[in-house]
Amino acid sequence: MTLKPLADRVVVKLVEAEETTKSGIILAGSAKEKPQIAEVVAVGPGEIVDGTLVPVGVEVGQKVITSKYSGTEVKLDGVEYTIVKRTDILAIVE
Repeated sequence: MTLKPLADRVVVKLVEAEETTKSGIILAGSAKEKPQIAEVVAVGPGEIVDGTLVPVGVEVGQKVITSKYSGTEVKLDGVEYTIVKRTDILAIVE
């Protein structure tokens, strides 16, 4: 099964949060922050504004930073994904 986002939606898979700090302290599950860096899995066609299609602006495979608590989380075939709007993507990580 695959996810095909509609309009200006993007399906992302969150990158795992660090389990240890830079100084070597191992973090408990509850102490980890929700990751904001995600990999783009699927991209919708874009949004129609004033009769013109505005593309989303990201491509499959790119790493992006999303708003901290944005999107809708879904689980498909045992894998967790988040569906976010184009405006919830803050930057592309290069």
